Amino acid sequence: MSLTRNRLLTAVLAITALAATGTQGAHAATAPVPAPPAGHYQPEMVHALAQSLGVSDAAATRRLDSQADQQRVLDRLERDGVRTDGAFFDDACCLVVNVADGRAADAVREAGLRARIPARGEAALDRVKAALDAQAARQVPKGVTSWKVDVETDTVTVTVADRTTAAARAFLAAAARHGGAVRVVEDEDVLEAQTTVYPGSRMNINNDPGSWCSVGFGARDGQGRQHLVSAGHCVAGGPGLYFDNDRFAVGEYSRYREGYNSVDMGTARVDAGDAIATAVGTWGNGSPIAVKGSQRAARGATVCKSGATTGWTCGAVESYNVSVTYTNPRTRVQTLVTGLGTSSVCTEGGDSGGAYISGNQGQGMTSGGPTGQQCSGVYGAGSSYFQPLDDALRYYGLTLNTN
Repeated sequence: MSLTRNRLLTAVLAITALAATGTQGAHAATAPVPAPPAGHYQPEMVHALAQSLGVSDAAATRRLDSQADQQRVLDRLERDGVRTDGAFFDDACCLVVNVADGRAADAVREAGLRARIPARGEAALDRVKAALDAQAARQVPKGVTSWKVDVETDTVTVTVADRTTAAARAFLAAAARHGGAVRVVEDEDVLEAQTTVYPGSRMNINNDPGSWCSVGFGARDGQGRQHLVSAGHCVAGGPGLYFDNDRFAVGEYSRYREGYNSVDMGTARVDAGDAIATAVGTWGNGSPIAVKGSQRAARGATVCKSGATTGWTCGAVESYNVSVTYTNPRTRVQTLVTGLGTSSVCTEGGDSGGAYISGNQGQGMTSGGPTGQQCSGVYGAGSSYFQPLDDALRYYGLTLNTN
């Protein structure tokens, strides 16, 4: 329904005037190692690995088997008392093991693995990183995106996006005290938390906890960019949309203008790294419902809605191509909205933009309903209007993300 409880809109039918209000490179061990059982890898994982390496699925499986064999050899060496100090697979798919001396190196090589005596080793690098963690705890190093123990290069690698901030300079000065143990690399990418938001979740408008809508459906454009499809009045004016205090999208297009003839559809651009889940949250009423498409349900079909205020409520589709007049209760400004669907699903203020789904087909996003309506239970009596999803996808040239 509406943007906030305080801005709940009254829906009135405009026409009827009724209030509606890689290489293999494996080394054989000197002792036999049991082979993994056939079919023990998830096919999707094998295929994804094969595609990333540019090899066949069979070659990808052999690579996985080789790595598992070498890992078991390393585990056996450590159980036998060989002291190791980190290990990594090189580009040739061979396990390289850090050791402290020649005797341990001989044991590793006799077992069929590669050995290396590093200048530092993993334990020493862990201590360097702990010192940098302590520095960051005192002052968050804005401009420094990450730091990690890199066993392969035998360094702690610090990635910097902006050296100019005072915090970054202080952090890099602390890192420099560790000499060659720290390697600094430049990367202009700025990191951010990655969030997957379920349709129906609450999204605060401009991070104002008193103003919210509900999350609709995720879709992509021809260039693969991700968008949120929502009720137009939720994204009008290009607000920032926040989930758990983290911004995940910004309003970009809306066909809704209060006081003018409108269509209540709009989109928001989803921030890089974030995503809208391809399943609708049910607010504890069973598992999320996978979205398989956007085929419009017939009139009378059962439909359910996920929204931040009333949660999971269900009813039936009643009609399409509905025109309504919404009235802002504070200003009394009226807005004509056309092209809606109507249902017996109960909604309240803050449910606006929330996802409607019938079976596994996305149907639309909450637009409005009667002022003062109070919902009780999943199948409580009510009425609401929704912006059909298929119309919005077609108008904006988007493809629904499906599960």
